[in-house]
Amino acid sequence: MSNLWDASGIAPNKNIVMAGETIPAIFWNAVAARGPNVWMRQKKLGIWRSWTWNETAKAVREIGHGLMSLGFEPHHTASILANTNIEWVLCDLAVLSAGGVANGIYPTDAADQVHYLSEDSGTSFLFVEDDEQLDKALAVRDRLPLLKKIVVFDMEGLREFHDPQVISLDDLRALGREHLAAHPEMLTQRTNACQPEDLAILVYTSGTTGKPKGGMHSHRGLVYSVRGYNTLIARDETDECMCFLPLCHIAERMGGEYFSLYTGAKLNFVENPETVPENVREIAPTVFTGVPRVWEKFYSGVMIALKEAGGFQQSVYGWAIGVGQKVAELVLARKPVPAHLKLRFHVARWLALNNVRKMIGIHRARFLVTGAAPISPDLVRWYLALGLPMLEVWGMTETCGAATGVPADRMKPGSIGPAADFNEVRLDPLTSEILVRGPNVFMGYLNLPEKTTEAIDADGWLHTGDVGVVDEEGFFRITDRMKDIIITAGGKNITPSELENELKFSPYITDAVVIGDKRAYLTVIIMIDQENVEKYAQDNDVPFSNYASLTHAAEVQALIQGEMERVNKKFARVEQIKKFWLLDTQLSAEDEELTPTMKLKRKLVEQKYSPQIEAMYR
Repeated sequence: MSNLWDASGIAPNKNIVMAGETIPAIFWNAVAARGPNVWMRQKKLGIWRSWTWNETAKAVREIGHGLMSLGFEPHHTASILANTNIEWVLCDLAVLSAGGVANGIYPTDAADQVHYLSEDSGTSFLFVEDDEQLDKALAVRDRLPLLKKIVVFDMEGLREFHDPQVISLDDLRALGREHLAAHPEMLTQRTNACQPEDLAILVYTSGTTGKPKGGMHSHRGLVYSVRGYNTLIARDETDECMCFLPLCHIAERMGGEYFSLYTGAKLNFVENPETVPENVREIAPTVFTGVPRVWEKFYSGVMIALKEAGGFQQSVYGWAIGVGQKVAELVLARKPVPAHLKLRFHVARWLALNNVRKMIGIHRARFLVTGAAPISPDLVRWYLALGLPMLEVWGMTETCGAATGVPADRMKPGSIGPAADFNEVRLDPLTSEILVRGPNVFMGYLNLPEKTTEAIDADGWLHTGDVGVVDEEGFFRITDRMKDIIITAGGKNITPSELENELKFSPYITDAVVIGDKRAYLTVIIMIDQENVEKYAQDNDVPFSNYASLTHAAEVQALIQGEMERVNKKFARVEQIKKFWLLDTQLSAEDEELTPTMKLKRKLVEQKYSPQIEAMYR
């Protein structure tokens, strides 16, 4: 594998790199071991500010003591309603250190959702980011009898606001300093009293079918899983990571915060979700974990830039990526790369591919990790042709994140890899549903014993709802969700995710939902990539006044028709898409059609746009 990149450090590390049987125990041991070293960095107002382990510990100690001074008890729940930032991590670790349960709420959730999640979790303290999030809390607090205090991170715009139930994070820390002086050992005692089997965090599912369910994870499960992650792909204190996915999602909470807490890798926080492309170039992470939408966006940005480049640049890129693809093919086939091809690849890197990597911000990356949703195999091959392995992992809230992972020395695009060493994975012999068993599997759903029994059978196997196949090497491949498989009127079984992934490989398509269950043919609802399609319209003098008129423009319709025809060529006639409809409403994370990770909700989209779907079948 060294034909493409330096593989040092990718090898699994099975040693325990930081002692501790609970998350707060690991944190305080890490502080003792790494004190003056930088752990976190965050950009505010154009300036990067670093946080050492000692500075982090000071803030966590003050917040923890502040909570205790206001009556926060062991096993009580505190929820955090904020974007991904350092304050999120500080409050999470303070709650856990005080023996409590930490719960995250998506900042895009509406007030009613904040009420449900706070009520269901028994939240007694609610941390909110700013005045916008505070408004949601104030709108529902009368229906939350257990709520004692609301703590605000950023008081800008709230200087004249006074409410006995609301306190700023700075004031909470001031209370903590007073409490610490009077009770210097109390937080340490709470941390030491924490038991591995205690409930540590709640992670609510996105609730695409019914109300969200609170997945319960113990300290034992979290510690077991984070140690296991290092046996998949090792990190260490020299690594730079980027923290930008929602921390209330299992992926960033485990793969970002807790994994870096364990290994000492630096966490760099983006300014906000919109500045990710700019911040990644500044951070240049050595390890980069993202969701398919991020990788698709980077790829489409390169393709659009290439179209604007001169003929010479296009020719150089074409030659260079062609060389990279030849090397990638040999690596994927596990065949040696001849010396002459290695030399050509070095030239290709120097001429073009290194510039592409710098344009994205992945020029220092040792490897890329993708998860949370299926990704196009062609996209994995493209990044590999740049000289970067993209390793797909698969898991879910209920498995504490990754349960399978593609090894760096045995890549198979389209596969989620074999079972991780720390758990068992197998297929149900009757339904081909993927089942997982191990100490990483969650404790169950909060307040929902019946749902827990449905999810985990008597033998301890978690029923994931994903359908798959496994090859002779033990590599799994997801074919679809059990509820998503399409059976056409002609009796043909169709896997919509394969078609959808191919469509999303287009720089002009952000997401797609294929329709066709019990129908004569397949259709698709498409969400365009606004930025790239607008650029196409401007470059080709296509008139439009707003988002809806852009999607209705004949030239844009023809553009997407061409992308659909490109995809159809890869599939048998019975699997091809006959018609499409473009979503003509510009969606954001606040819209019900999108999950917090910006994926279209299949069932909701099918219901909400049923008239448009029926029109495609007339």
